[in-house]
Amino acid sequence: MIKRPLDLSTVRAFVLIAELRNFTRAAEALGTTQASISLMLQRLEKSLGCQLVVRTPRRVELSADGRVFLDHARNMLAAHDGAFSALGTSKERLTIGISDHVAGPELSQMIARMNAQNSNLIMEVRIGSSADLLQAYDQRGLDVALTRFQADRDDGKVIARESFHWFAAPGWEYRSDEPLPVATMPEPCGVRLLAGQLLDEAGIAWNEVFVGGGVLAVAAAVQAGLGVAALSRRMAPLGMLDVGPRLGLPQLPKLPIVLYSRTASERAEMAVSTLASVFCSAVKS
Repeated sequence: MIKRPLDLSTVRAFVLIAELRNFTRAAEALGTTQASISLMLQRLEKSLGCQLVVRTPRRVELSADGRVFLDHARNMLAAHDGAFSALGTSKERLTIGISDHVAGPELSQMIARMNAQNSNLIMEVRIGSSADLLQAYDQRGLDVALTRFQADRDDGKVIARESFHWFAAPGWEYRSDEPLPVATMPEPCGVRLLAGQLLDEAGIAWNEVFVGGGVLAVAAAVQAGLGVAALSRRMAPLGMLDVGPRLGLPQLPKLPIVLYSRTASERAEMAVSTLASVFCSAVKS
């Protein structure tokens, strides 16, 4: 029996569904709709003659056949992308700005996957505040910006929303007769401004006890027992505690991760899709 060749776009859709375990996020990573992603998966399952994905009320799971096919699917895409990279001798530079409150342990995974996808793509990654990155993006100093806030604009795409909490070291004790000691990043950090605004609205006196040039420095200050900081769980050092409920601190909202991109080439667009999928998967985990 002669089998029809697989459509690589459907294979790519399946891999994103498998990695993100969410049809909506997979659709966002590919820049399409959930209905389109579902149709791609149906076409692939029909070509293979088996069910790859099992939908449950709460999440998406791979079937036994889906788990077997996943490694083969990744190898197919790697071979396809590698063939294009091998034939293309010209290098393309992609300048990416990532907010300090977005970049985390996943940064190395993102770089590795983007490089494996296309070794002829030269990545220039800058870390900074969302406001500074958006200014650089608007001035065409960046091709891609991954920021924490939309800044009252509609040209970006929200790829995920992430919970923030008030973290402190396990042995740290708060003296209620003193202002709350807070470790922050300097302005114009949007998380700093939001955290301060919420504390003020709740009538909680607070003082900056540490101002770090990046989230890593702020997390280190919290780990050293200087005070509390508003951080996502991905950014909090291992063992840090969410002390917000115990101290009666205001609840922090889920903050968006927003993708801005003006890429023109196909390989750059594929790299941006990989970038989005890595961070979507990290937030979900």
